Amino acid sequence: MLLKRDFLRGSLSPCHSYDTATFLLLGFLIAFYMLAGAAVFSALERSAELQAHRLWKKRLRDFSQDFNISSESLKSLLRHYEEARTAGIRTEPGRALWDIPGAFYFVGTVVSTIGFGVSAPSTTTGKVLIVIYGLFGCPATILFFNLFLERVVSALSLFTTWRHHTGSISSQGKESYGVSKPSVYCIATALFLAVLVVSCVFGLIYSVMEGWSYLESLYFCFVAFSTVGFGDLVSSQREQHENILVYQVANCLMMLFGVCCTNSLFNIISVIIRQGLNGLIKRLNGTCLETS
Repeated sequence: MLLKRDFLRGSLSPCHSYDTATFLLLGFLIAFYMLAGAAVFSALERSAELQAHRLWKKRLRDFSQDFNISSESLKSLLRHYEEARTAGIRTEPGRALWDIPGAFYFVGTVVSTIGFGVSAPSTTTGKVLIVIYGLFGCPATILFFNLFLERVVSALSLFTTWRHHTGSISSQGKESYGVSKPSVYCIATALFLAVLVVSCVFGLIYSVMEGWSYLESLYFCFVAFSTVGFGDLVSSQREQHENILVYQVANCLMMLFGVCCTNSLFNIISVIIRQGLNGLIKRLNGTCLETS
């Protein structure tokens, strides 16, 4: 029993042991979270997927019979079309993908790690270059996001200090000095409100310019700003958008600003999660030592 107590104290007391325990616990929770999410989304989406497969097979069969085309020839054409999508070929006309505005939109999705998948390099040189380009562009953008978060924290510190300073004067009749640091929950609340306002405002703009419903626009904002980038909804891709340079530029800036705010919010939430896990591990460690 004494050996067990000494082992627990020796293995869990150093800071790095808490970090290791946090790492393992977080990995377990993420795996469980992913399994639970997989079960939920499979239950929601699997039936629709099977129905879409059945409908697609029926349409292929009917098309082959109506126009007397073999199914193999039709599938070969569809494979060529899938290859052509990389070059920007669509069933409906869209704006150019590789003019200067289109290429700027592409590199914006690269450095922000959104990666919608609407456009991708088709040349060997382009594929090699994008690896080098992203190797420097992505870390630089992440650094910019971190510096943005530092500016937010500094601004909130100044505001908190001003509120504390004003309250001290009114209650005590004299000035008090010192910088008051905002709590992590205060920062998270401010960033959450910022992301909410940005998403609501930008969602309204996307709803008007893209013809999406407001709910679809809010969904796009989350997918884009969180850098998930499914690619089912992509802004500024319609043919008429090619002649609206202001919207093309504004779209890039809106997405980058939204990613900046959302990335900062995610960083703060990760700090809160880590604090919660550390507190849980310390309580578990204390319980183990008491029972031993």
